Amino acid sequence: MSLIRKAFSRLHYPVDVITQCVRWYLAYSLSLRNLEEMMAERGIVVDHSTLQRWGIRLVPLLDKALRRHKRLPGCRWRMDETYIKVKGQWKYLYRAVDSSGQTIDFLLTAKRDAAAALRFFRKAIRQHGEPEVVTIDKSGADTAALATLNTGKPDEESITVRQSKYLNNLVEQDHRNIKRRIRQMLGFKSFRRAQTILTGIELIRMIRKGQLHHPAEDRLSPAE
Repeated sequence: MSLIRKAFSRLHYPVDVITQCVRWYLAYSLSLRNLEEMMAERGIVVDHSTLQRWGIRLVPLLDKALRRHKRLPGCRWRMDETYIKVKGQWKYLYRAVDSSGQTIDFLLTAKRDAAAALRFFRKAIRQHGEPEVVTIDKSGADTAALATLNTGKPDEESITVRQSKYLNNLVEQDHRNIKRRIRQMLGFKSFRRAQTILTGIELIRMIRKGQLHHPAEDRLSPAE
């Protein structure tokens, strides 16, 4: 919270009001104007554009804090990509979960190709280390990216690649929670803003899944 207070030190709203508004926006199917009206009913006058700026400013801080305290996922990954509309064009959200449904990582990219898939895998591996097994669909781009990662490794150290539509149902079902939330947003107006808001939505999902390690976690709700 000290990091958040420093970032918002020049604003005229209490930090708990700011964090509450951002959490509601990321967690529930609310538009910014819905949230503006809800806060007005509670005696807090704040414009929807201000609410949006709060989210853009706060989410990177939350991401930095959560990644320091995120539980390590399993070593068997299920990876897939889904479509996200940005400025009227389809972009690609790469995502992976482990065999128990815990979120491993995510990455929004402009293209769906081997280079984008490789960027995603390298980002996830920097945070969590290499997996033992990765399950993908029949995507040639994902296969090529994993082949690049395995280049020069002995067989016993290589990542095992499985191609199974049935086994990848777990990550495909997990996509739905993200798509359900962004449906109310009616599309993103910029790629950078889409990256930030999607990061916030993913963080809230990880907290709900119990992926944040906290000393008092047994006594805290996801909201707390």
